[in-house]
Amino acid sequence: MRLAYLAAVSAAAILSGTLAATAALAGPAYGAWGVDLSARDASVKPGDDFFAYANGTWDKTVKIPDDQGSTGVGYDVYNKAQDELRAIIETSAKAPKTATARQIGALYNSFMDEARVEALDAKPMQADLAAIAAVKDRAAFTRLMAESHAGMGASLFGLQQFPDAKTSSVNALYIGQDGLGMPDRDYYLTEGFKPQRDAYAAYLARTFTAIGYPDPEGAAKAVLAFETRVAEVSWPSDERRDIDKLYNPMSVAQLNAYAPEVDWGAYLAAVGLPGKTEVVLAEKSAVQKIAKLYGETPLETLKAWETFRLVDNASPYLSKRFADSRFEFRSHALQGTEAQRPRWKRGVQLVDGSLGEALGREYVDAQFPPESKAAMEQLVANLKTAMAARIDRLSWMAPSTKAQAKDKLARMQVLVGYPNKWRDYSRLSLDAGDLYGNVKRSSAFEWAFQMAHVDKPVDAAEWGMTPQTVNAYNGGLENKIVFPAAILQAPFFDPKADLAVNYGAIGAIIGHEITHGFDDQGRKIDATGSLRDWWAPEDAARFEAEAKKLGGQYDSYEAVPGSHINGKLTMGENIADLGGLLVAIDAYHKALGGKPAPVIDGLTGDQRFLMAFAQAWRDKARADSLKQQMASDPHSPSQFRAIGPTRNIDLWYAAFDVQPGQRYYLKPEDRVRIW
Repeated sequence: MRLAYLAAVSAAAILSGTLAATAALAGPAYGAWGVDLSARDASVKPGDDFFAYANGTWDKTVKIPDDQGSTGVGYDVYNKAQDELRAIIETSAKAPKTATARQIGALYNSFMDEARVEALDAKPMQADLAAIAAVKDRAAFTRLMAESHAGMGASLFGLQQFPDAKTSSVNALYIGQDGLGMPDRDYYLTEGFKPQRDAYAAYLARTFTAIGYPDPEGAAKAVLAFETRVAEVSWPSDERRDIDKLYNPMSVAQLNAYAPEVDWGAYLAAVGLPGKTEVVLAEKSAVQKIAKLYGETPLETLKAWETFRLVDNASPYLSKRFADSRFEFRSHALQGTEAQRPRWKRGVQLVDGSLGEALGREYVDAQFPPESKAAMEQLVANLKTAMAARIDRLSWMAPSTKAQAKDKLARMQVLVGYPNKWRDYSRLSLDAGDLYGNVKRSSAFEWAFQMAHVDKPVDAAEWGMTPQTVNAYNGGLENKIVFPAAILQAPFFDPKADLAVNYGAIGAIIGHEITHGFDDQGRKIDATGSLRDWWAPEDAARFEAEAKKLGGQYDSYEAVPGSHINGKLTMGENIADLGGLLVAIDAYHKALGGKPAPVIDGLTGDQRFLMAFAQAWRDKARADSLKQQMASDPHSPSQFRAIGPTRNIDLWYAAFDVQPGQRYYLKPEDRVRIW
């Protein structure tokens, strides 16, 4: 997750219009200058635990809300955005004035009509359950499984459209592994996840019992055994990051020969791509082995599996007994969450996920002034300039590699706030009295939108996130970075905060997204967004050696007793965190215009910069939530997103007088130096 400034002046002084006027009326959202000093634990030496130094008092006293798996600044900003969306949605629900407002209101009202949802109970999904039960052979099941991409069920194969990695101007269809009901293969195969595995077995049986399925216990055991076999042949999460291994183009004829247990022509026709002749396999060997399992598994087991996945996916939109049963496993057993979220929050999430840009357009009009967009665009330009200077100064990189790196950076597109062209949802039919139908039609509408991109030119201006998303991303195969409007809130960005604070928070996030273009996978992509090796061999060897050293550091971090971070899985994010912080430091120093930063509350500019960085990652998570994250998420837990990068930066040692013997001290020669 997760603007331009001049010399040593406050952020407010150089912003104009609404933001500057607001800045003159009140102080920053956090503390006197943008950092919450009351959250700090000054009894902790920064070199022993920089996260605790910056956030320790907060961490000791904060309580994670019962309906959340974690809490912290990211959740604070997210909850604020959800409240703002709720106001927009409820206005539309009560008094719609436009066609879009009527759609928003119809979808929200259908979810909030709890009495109707309870009265209907399991009835809305009966036709879908009957369709599964009616399947008589594997050919029919193949079609049904393929059609589930646009509906409520599931498939053993994931399909997505992305730019073709070798011809990035055109979208290709990628086929990969799928089929697991738990978050990652490790949940099936390792002893550490046995409690979650047992809870899953209970959820399976509970679900089959709830719909009156024959022999629910036997069906549950068969499904778990089948998914375990799928897990055994699936690629681990860290292997699924390697873009070279994920690019395996082949014709459909070749795919039929490679994985003959599936009629791929029929499958692709059923997903909406009749006559498709070329695809890209992602997890190549896993697709072949899962197809083989598909051919070996009794049809009745496959039908039980599809039935469970349908009910599991449908449960949030059914009566309380289904929704609560799902919560008991997916939120409580997997993440430790104690209570179901209020219904309005779930309703807002449904509208947000189904009518994202329609809702986003309303959100931008209400919450995102033009001055924010202009200021962010200028700040991104400043960070790109700082990155170019860092590339120039690299002593270990050959001039030929530097030239291509700078070309990629110069051609990196920047999208801020919201798309210039909004999506049209006018053909999506929504009915205030038909929640289940609304969800199915929304799913089909989105699937058709995605499949319409296949084999078409890439639209570089299209967004993969909505404006109200509290996050940012690097679209690697499009060579672009995207910053939705909602990320531009305190503590990430605050026009009333100190210069050092904004560079340490939103500046480091911008630097992070830029650096993704040059992380262990991004570096394999050239300026056009195509997969190509543009590195001098000795430069690549040096990069890989430093990356391996960084991975070793993260492997040593124990975020939960007995559970370590996977340095290979998190490599790209860790490199981006380190590089982003370095780029932001350079941009901050340049913004001072050669003048010394003032000392505020006894803290130098560099100390305030680093404190802001650490507080931007302030988060407290439940142990089960962290375990799930470390099993499948390429991001390190927030504590180590504050600790991991800073201990590799010389400035941190000087700013906080970090000395040998302190826990996270590294000798200069042991500090990782990539970008």
